[in-house]
Amino acid sequence: MLLEKTKLLGLPKPLVFHQFYQSCYMHLSFDSVTYTKLVQHSTKSSCLLHGKLAHTHIIKSAFNPCLFLLNNLLNMYSKAGEMDVAHRLFDKMSKPNLVSYNSLISGYTQMGAFDKALQVFVEARKACLKLDKFTYAGALNVCAQTGDLKLGKLIHGLILVSGLIEKAFLTNSLIDMYCKCECVDQARFLFEISQELDEISWNTLIAGYVRLNKKEEILKLLIRMHRNGLELNTYTMGSVLKACCTNTDVGIMCGKMLHGCIMKLGFDIDIVVGTALLDMYAKNGELNSAIKTFKSMPNRNIVMYNAMISGIMETESISKECTNEACRLFFEVQRQGLKPSKFTFSSMLKACIAVEDFVYGKQIHAQICKYNLQSDEFIVSALIELYSLMGSTEDGLKCFISTPRRDIVLWTSMIAGYIQNGQFESALSLFYELMACGGRPDEFTISNILSACADLATARLGEQVHGHVVRSGFGSFRIVQNSQICMYAKCGDVNSADLIFRETENPDVVSWSVMICSCAQHGCAKDALNLFGLMKEHGIRPNHITYVGVLSACSYGGLVEEGLKYVNVALHPIISKFICRYFESMKDDGVEASIEHYCCVVDLFSRAGRLAEAENFILASGFKNNPIMWRALLSSCRVYTDTVAGKRAAMKVIELEPQDSSSYVLLHNIYADAAVEPLAARIRELMQQRGVRKEPGLSWI
Repeated sequence: MLLEKTKLLGLPKPLVFHQFYQSCYMHLSFDSVTYTKLVQHSTKSSCLLHGKLAHTHIIKSAFNPCLFLLNNLLNMYSKAGEMDVAHRLFDKMSKPNLVSYNSLISGYTQMGAFDKALQVFVEARKACLKLDKFTYAGALNVCAQTGDLKLGKLIHGLILVSGLIEKAFLTNSLIDMYCKCECVDQARFLFEISQELDEISWNTLIAGYVRLNKKEEILKLLIRMHRNGLELNTYTMGSVLKACCTNTDVGIMCGKMLHGCIMKLGFDIDIVVGTALLDMYAKNGELNSAIKTFKSMPNRNIVMYNAMISGIMETESISKECTNEACRLFFEVQRQGLKPSKFTFSSMLKACIAVEDFVYGKQIHAQICKYNLQSDEFIVSALIELYSLMGSTEDGLKCFISTPRRDIVLWTSMIAGYIQNGQFESALSLFYELMACGGRPDEFTISNILSACADLATARLGEQVHGHVVRSGFGSFRIVQNSQICMYAKCGDVNSADLIFRETENPDVVSWSVMICSCAQHGCAKDALNLFGLMKEHGIRPNHITYVGVLSACSYGGLVEEGLKYVNVALHPIISKFICRYFESMKDDGVEASIEHYCCVVDLFSRAGRLAEAENFILASGFKNNPIMWRALLSSCRVYTDTVAGKRAAMKVIELEPQDSSSYVLLHNIYADAAVEPLAARIRELMQQRGVRKEPGLSWI
């Protein structure tokens, strides 16, 4: 016989499956032990295809699998994230045991489906099974991830009743749950009274204190841990360093102290500790220290390269130099013969997005396909963002459709891509498809859809989404509240926007800014300025958008002198007597004046008929070569039929944008309104000579 089962079980993994395929071709039969080993090999090698083929052979050969084999299949699908298949298999099991339930709980938790994980936990209790430490640990992990302290305490009570509390495994899970639910005092109490503690117990509690910036407690625990005879090994130091990746002063301080201890113990060249050090420095913004650590390592794995590339791309301002360094490291990964992971490619796509290098982005996409990672949700989300930025939503949609498992992040990324490119109807259609297939949009999805309704000015549709917000309980999310305010404001329903704003608990700078801009756009200048005053009274620091709204309100309301109070900048002496306090308030709030603010001031002067001051302001602003500034002045020159200032403004715009028809048309209309027909005719001739054509307007009304 070609395949002897005893030999099959001892073969290397590739040969195991090769022999299996040959045996299938010869129509040989297998027993439960052989099938189980094949499934276990597939699970360990993370090759779901081989496991699926084994499962298919079981079904086609009408083999009756034992419970042990079924549990291995269930474990394989759960670890691969194939939870739909796993649950269908579970439902067909005549008598699932506790191992079956534990696999499902673990799988759902791994996929972030916490509600389903808890549902399986409840079903396990209803089945009158004696729950073990793995069942309770899975449920506690759900509570830790969701921050559900109340449920965590209930499960703690069940553990006490079950008599499993003495197990160090469960003690660690309880400590982790209390720490992540921000109840570290309870975690510490449990830690102190427990009889069985291991390195994980200490590391978990230390991580809880790091989250709360309790540096004294962290150091005391490390010293106490060492005095208690527990070895500070590479695993311990790596775990504690991971807890220091908090991007806080305390995190970096503890990380540096640990680094000194690591060097003293001689662990600094260990690849696990080195990777943890590198990750700690990178995530705390200490890029130079991260690079130094990276270069000091004699052996580097893909995790280390990922941490280095990710650290470079997480700097506050990503420059071309940062991107080049990330690319250099990526090439080094390939030269070293290391296999890039999804995190490697995700960081590289982020680099391409940051500097808008779309050609290289497509090359990275080709590499992703080469390594068969094109269906990974993590990578597809980054690809959709890349193609959306390129304006190629068709390619983004292809990536989206080709992904078999689409989580809510993918749906939201595709919807956001459509909105980014002005394809609002497509965004709404995709949202309807999400709802039709039973998907559950999150707060980010809802925010994007409200943005689409705002840009389409479809108040009725926005109200329907608002109804969904109320039913689904998303009304308390700040991002949703701000999007609702913006949607109603853009649809012209200022009263509804104001109502939501008043119902918002502790509105942030975005909430205030949206309301101020809304009032400004709808001619409620005094209301906008009153809101600005209230905002300052509430201790909310305005941002650049806030000041755009304030200056716009002054402009629309004709409040020139009022508007000038909010700005202060060094200007030409001729006009300094009029605006000596320009940008003063902005400077106090740490807001740097941008082109938008200067345009608002030009508009402020122009609407009030003070065209000479507007022109002088442009010349002294430092943005005199920006066509937007001159176009704002040109529009007002037509209102006041100022042919002299209008000609100067138009000539400047034409000089900066010779092929833009709007400036020619505006100057022509100024001459026509002033009944200076010869000059109007000359503008038409000039357009013909330069080949400038006015695009005809189009309206469906």
